[in-house]
Amino acid sequence: MNQTPKTIQIFLPGGDPQGIRVAEITTRILQVIEVPRKLLSDFFQMPESNQVGVYFLFGESEEGDEPIVYIGQTGDLRTRLATHNNKKDFWERALVVISRTNSMTQTHAVFLEWYCLQACRKAERFADENGNSGSQPHTPAPLEADCLEIFDTAKTLLATLGYPVFDPVISNTSSDKDANLICNTSETDGRGQYTTEGFVVLKGSSGLIRKSAPSRRFSESMREKLVKNKICKIEGNRIIFLKDHLFKSPSGAAAALVGRNVNGWTVWRDKNGRTLDELKRQTDDT
Repeated sequence: MNQTPKTIQIFLPGGDPQGIRVAEITTRILQVIEVPRKLLSDFFQMPESNQVGVYFLFGESEEGDEPIVYIGQTGDLRTRLATHNNKKDFWERALVVISRTNSMTQTHAVFLEWYCLQACRKAERFADENGNSGSQPHTPAPLEADCLEIFDTAKTLLATLGYPVFDPVISNTSSDKDANLICNTSETDGRGQYTTEGFVVLKGSSGLIRKSAPSRRFSESMREKLVKNKICKIEGNRIIFLKDHLFKSPSGAAAALVGRNVNGWTVWRDKNGRTLDELKRQTDDT
């Protein structure tokens, strides 16, 4: 994500921070409007609801542990979202991308729908409900340039509202790669990174599958969900990460590898043997 300073304004039409929220970068004409499903009728009363727009429906898997998104576009947000309200069950919040000057055309929206879906799948942070993404639509070069600018703004606003759908769970910069931590024992071969969002176990990390024991029920349940959601696979007597995956804590990340509850602050170490606790908590306290 572009790290240049920005001023973002979030307007609460109903005064409720958990209600409808309208976000914009103050120097640009784009808006992202977040609409809880329960407040769709309120959004339909807003003039923005009959515009051309790109929209995102966010929810979770049935197990409640895998974020899901559906990406679409329409010339009439009110009609399309009403249809999705009747026919799609998984989603709880809709985020719509519109122009404050009503200058987004259907050509913009069709390209953006396709482009956003490719970016979402490349980031691998959210599972999508779209199915076949189709081929790149023909878009004149000036309009495509407009779309890429719209995408950059929408990406920032979506992440600001809590939906970083286009951002990989880790950065690919060389400095980040140098910060890799390891969880290597006779039973594990793990690599990870501590980030501002939690702890990421990197693709290719693996751990031993043990026989069931009461102390391991939590980690076994976690592993079953990881395999079901195609984040990991079972190969012989090992569980292997198929992609980078974000956990809320270092201990949760370590438990997925080790197969039992452990203290991630002491299990994860750098190449010099220093624990995550030494690297972060003890350093931050000084």
